[in-house]
Amino acid sequence: MALRPATEVDVPAIFELLRRAPSTSQWSEAQITHTVLDHSSERLCLVAAEGKTIQGFLAARGVAGEWELENIVVADMVKRRGYGAQLIASLLEHARGQRASSIFLEVRASNVAARRLYEKFGFEVASRRPQYYRNPPEDAVLYRLELRESAL
Repeated sequence: MALRPATEVDVPAIFELLRRAPSTSQWSEAQITHTVLDHSSERLCLVAAEGKTIQGFLAARGVAGEWELENIVVADMVKRRGYGAQLIASLLEHARGQRASSIFLEVRASNVAARRLYEKFGFEVASRRPQYYRNPPEDAVLYRLELRESAL
């Protein structure tokens, strides 16, 4: 497995990965394309590939010294093989390299596997948004990871 920056050629495979993962944020091909083509320093868009097959995807963005994990998905057939952990580790490394103060994300309350992964990396529950998700209605759990101590 190799991690690399996502390219426009990867968009159809990323879209298909998201489509097959209903608990993941569903983005249109246009949203994926826009994200992949944003090469600013405030954007991280990675794929995990086995040969030419895309098995995972992560999108994150930096805003005012913080990073947000916007979307992450791993193909069902390779779950529990470290793909998600490697994607998250790459985000942490990138955010630290950007001197970010923290990373935050939101996840469906029922997505226990993802929540365990985030907690393994030290993310802590910051709050909850009742009935945030639709189809089915469900709470969002917001997580935050502090990357450095406050200047105070």
